[in-house]
Amino acid sequence: MSRPRDAAATKAALLDAATKLFGERGFDRTTVRDIASLAGVNQALLFRYFGSKDALFATVLATQSRELLEDSPAEQLLRNVLLRMMEEKPRREDHPLYAVLRSAHHDSAAEVVRRQLGEEYARALSSLTDAEDAELRADLVLAWVVGIGVLRTVFGKEPLAEADAATVAALVTRAASVLLEHSQPG
Repeated sequence: MSRPRDAAATKAALLDAATKLFGERGFDRTTVRDIASLAGVNQALLFRYFGSKDALFATVLATQSRELLEDSPAEQLLRNVLLRMMEEKPRREDHPLYAVLRSAHHDSAAEVVRRQLGEEYARALSSLTDAEDAELRADLVLAWVVGIGVLRTVFGKEPLAEADAATVAALVTRAASVLLEHSQPG
């Protein structure tokens, strides 16, 4: 007697396993076989539900970034991204920054990062200013956030690594408001 199939549970298990392994190893060193094994399923199911490892990676990043984009109005997005990135005791292997950093040199992974993270976040942040160079300003803020994440989460640079997340978020959002300001009616 075969066990009943549960596509949703299988997809969730594959997504969880991929999130963990991409974070630990990066895109190149994570194999389809390893993801399927950790999920407890046959690797053919990964291809059935996601099509390819690249598509699964895109889904991992999109899922994590969309949660923040959907849960945060544009005015609170920067603060919420910073707070999540700096949450106390994040499980290192699940932190999306690790997956991005370990995979950014891979062409298709880098394209996913640009498309899924950069464009969607930049669009939301650039909506906060009416400046002609709104996209550049949003990219500058994103670069700052990634730099903060790298120094704090990856390198453990003090005092940033131990700084209160709410304090860091408040300082960064206040400073970023200069870049993302609306022009004064003249």
